[in-house]
Amino acid sequence: MKQAKDIALKISVTYVLLGALWIVLSDYVSMIIAHEKLSMYIYFQRYKGWLFTFVTGIIIFFLIYRRTNELILSNEKLSKKEKQLQIRNQHYHSLFEQNPDAVLELSLDGHVVSVNAEAEGLLEFTHDELKEVKFSKFLDEEEMKRVTDYFFATFKGLASTFETKIHIGDNKGKILRCSLVPIIINREVTGMFAIARDITLNRENEEMVVASEKLSVIGQLAAAVAHEIRNPLTSLKGFIQLMQTTNTINHDHLDIMLSEVDRIDLISGEMLILGKQQETHFSHERLDDILQQVLVLMEAQANLDNVSMIYENLSEKPLYVLGESNQLKQVFINIIKNAVEAIPASRDGKVSITLEEKGTNAQVIVKDNGVGMEPGRIEHLGEPFYSTKEKGTGLGLAVCKKIIQRHKGHIHFQSDIEKGTAVEISLPTCGR
Repeated sequence: MKQAKDIALKISVTYVLLGALWIVLSDYVSMIIAHEKLSMYIYFQRYKGWLFTFVTGIIIFFLIYRRTNELILSNEKLSKKEKQLQIRNQHYHSLFEQNPDAVLELSLDGHVVSVNAEAEGLLEFTHDELKEVKFSKFLDEEEMKRVTDYFFATFKGLASTFETKIHIGDNKGKILRCSLVPIIINREVTGMFAIARDITLNRENEEMVVASEKLSVIGQLAAAVAHEIRNPLTSLKGFIQLMQTTNTINHDHLDIMLSEVDRIDLISGEMLILGKQQETHFSHERLDDILQQVLVLMEAQANLDNVSMIYENLSEKPLYVLGESNQLKQVFINIIKNAVEAIPASRDGKVSITLEEKGTNAQVIVKDNGVGMEPGRIEHLGEPFYSTKEKGTGLGLAVCKKIIQRHKGHIHFQSDIEKGTAVEISLPTCGR
């Protein structure tokens, strides 16, 4: 509105100035002509109005043309930008509506502004119903607190990605991988996008692979464990036959027999615990205890392959991690088993297992003096179906890597040809 007034004022002022200038100049010229020749004065007076109209018309034409041309060009640019904006809005709308993931737009107070069809299907509520539903309906108290922390972090402008479990109805549960992305306008957070994907089936498939690999490991350990149990059984049989022959009881022999029975019970108990199907539930676990239990099982494999194992706990205090003991046992068994199998029968085999504290992490290092690997192979370790063994499935290390990732840890490989391999597993520690 102000711009239109400025243009009108500019034209009006120009016209008034031109008129005033013309009057002054024409009167001056008229006085000069009147002194020289009367006919010329009359002629000039008759046509000076027309001349003024013609000159001012040309000047005003160019002024209006220039300004109008600027307005038209500006309008065309504006129209072009509006079309680009419409196209971009359609792009964003397509990204929102056609997204295979569930997308919800949330206001600063956590209310649902808009959702796509995938979100309605995932949460089994319509858009209007979601506006009235509180998210505590989908999350239990502990998960609600954890997700709320991510919400507050997003309001500060920090995007976040996490996994959570929601409850739909009475019995239905879904595992979601969620991302919270802040909506920032003029450097201020005005809301957020919540993007969620149902990974329930993926997680179930992963659990099946982990369980399958666990059974495979147990099957491979069975021969070594059977051999390990056979030794104390042989001792027991010998002492029993001796008692039958002498018809006497030797208490020293009984003590040995009891210790052998305890060893059999310990080995078989560890096998049963490892093979038992348990629901994944993270709790505070002491790493030293887990490694000690793993060594009970792996000692059989090491003895069978004539490999000596050395375990050393360098930490001055107990190291606890938040994890699932059975899955961590599976990782350490796989790593130690690979170390034992990497040593040729002709070599004096040694495998060292070290537990130490490194910053806020607990680090388990498994070293062997086996054949080692080339650098090109190390890069592919942990990829599904990639194996350095002739009859390997390539799933063992892939499962180990997945389990360590779930425990927020890292696994690293170092190897030298004919010198051996070192596997470093880092897990974040937690207070007891």
